[in-house]
Amino acid sequence: MTDTALRMPPEWHPQDWLWIGFPHLADEWSGVIEAAQVQIAAFASAVAESGQEVRLIVRDAANEMRARSLASGAVKLERRVYGDVWLRDTGPLVVCGPEGSQTGERRARLFGFNGWGGKYLMPGDEAIGADLAASAGLDADRCDWILEGGALDGDGTGLVATTAQCLLNPNRNPALTKADLEARLARDLGQTRVLWLGDGLINDHTDGHVDNLARFVGPNRLALPRATGPGDPNAAIYADAAARARDFGVEVVEVPSPGHVEWGGVIQPASYMNFVIANKVVIVPVFGTQHDDDGVAAIAELFPGHAVIGLMADAVLAGGGGFHCSSQQMPCA
Repeated sequence: MTDTALRMPPEWHPQDWLWIGFPHLADEWSGVIEAAQVQIAAFASAVAESGQEVRLIVRDAANEMRARSLASGAVKLERRVYGDVWLRDTGPLVVCGPEGSQTGERRARLFGFNGWGGKYLMPGDEAIGADLAASAGLDADRCDWILEGGALDGDGTGLVATTAQCLLNPNRNPALTKADLEARLARDLGQTRVLWLGDGLINDHTDGHVDNLARFVGPNRLALPRATGPGDPNAAIYADAAARARDFGVEVVEVPSPGHVEWGGVIQPASYMNFVIANKVVIVPVFGTQHDDDGVAAIAELFPGHAVIGLMADAVLAGGGGFHCSSQQMPCA
């Protein structure tokens, strides 16, 4: 049983620390692992140097040595058994008492994980959530369905956004209806209202995680990309998401997209929406496009109390994700 009085806080809720995964599987990061390690280390360092604790998860002694050579001395390293770095999806989702309740209670919710619908199954990914929860001293509840953290984004009021492409995908929970999923979101995470968006970005191998498409930046306030240039491959997806959000009654703020990003003839799911909100900084992934400065500036306007920093993330994207995908926050009680 789960305690329905507890709920998943918004990402801007104060955090005790941030977990970040460090790449170690060369086969999964073909040709880009060294560059991705540099970019993940820069991300970890930027958060740690803002004064927030960062726990960079490494696999073994060699991986730890590499991380130590790249990351700021302010970054803490922890050896753990894990597959890939995507702790947003494999790590625990931490729930707390209602905003302002000051109960001091926190618990970890551990969901089933099946490698994004059976596409990428790696030893350690199913167990890392419980390991991190135990290391934090959290009591944990196992939830009886498949869910990745990147499939959700909440505003702290009980409203959560997701995509039908992912959450209703038969490769996750084929026996559960839309109503079943909504009931489980309420029961396990305290999310009582669901904004159903349609598809995620083209070629997003997570089946369209919402954290690469739409992010809450305040209660009932949702940031979404705006297509840039006539060749933006996700223009129709952005327009559909904005229309659904407005019809739901959510305030939409638009951020320029990176536009058309292609490597090796393949469109990449590049997105500034994969930003990370920490206590004092917001880290925005950038990709070396002409729209990077505009994207970072637009996000900076949404977080006037934070330092907003754009960091290169093209190698991380080539490995299958972004800074938000590779991290998971530990909210304060």
